[in-house]
Amino acid sequence: MKKTPHTTKQQIIDSGYALISQQGFTNVGLSQILKFANVPKGSFYHYFSSKEQFGEAIIHHYFKDYLHSLGELFNTPDENGYQKLMRYWQRWEARQINNQHFQQCLVVKLSAEVADLSEPMRLALKVGSDNVINHITHCIQSGIEDGSIKPMDPLSTAKILYQMWLGASLLNKLHRDGSAINNAMEQTQKVFNQSIKN
Repeated sequence: MKKTPHTTKQQIIDSGYALISQQGFTNVGLSQILKFANVPKGSFYHYFSSKEQFGEAIIHHYFKDYLHSLGELFNTPDENGYQKLMRYWQRWEARQINNQHFQQCLVVKLSAEVADLSEPMRLALKVGSDNVINHITHCIQSGIEDGSIKPMDPLSTAKILYQMWLGASLLNKLHRDGSAINNAMEQTQKVFNQSIKN
């Protein structure tokens, strides 16, 4: 079956994400990506002018999928705002504790590496992160409205929690014992002053 241009481009992006999420951006060469994707070098330059533009495309694609998944989670009709938020953090906890490289957060993986290396990639990470915080903010607001979350500043709380979980995920890479993630979950519960509701 002949590949369409979309599937070839997507195959390169998916292969790049799989490698970069494990090894980092600078440690992965184009030849390695193309071999993994099983596409010729010419195909890469047909879609991307440089590795930097390729990295930016991976970030955009990552956040597109991430925000779609987040939207589905936060729009669950049979759960209140608090339950949706805690399920989000529980999923984050599970990915980190189980060291699921294929679902690694690119913000954690790439921010320090590429922030000073590539302005387009830095901005792509920033915009994506800001969109995640906006989703969390709206979910906190919905929890306040349905009475499952006590009144608080939704945006400030969302920023604090997201930053805390990013930091915990980074420390988890260093300690590899789950303690930082467990602490993040405990502090998240304290913020809402409730135990986890199933």
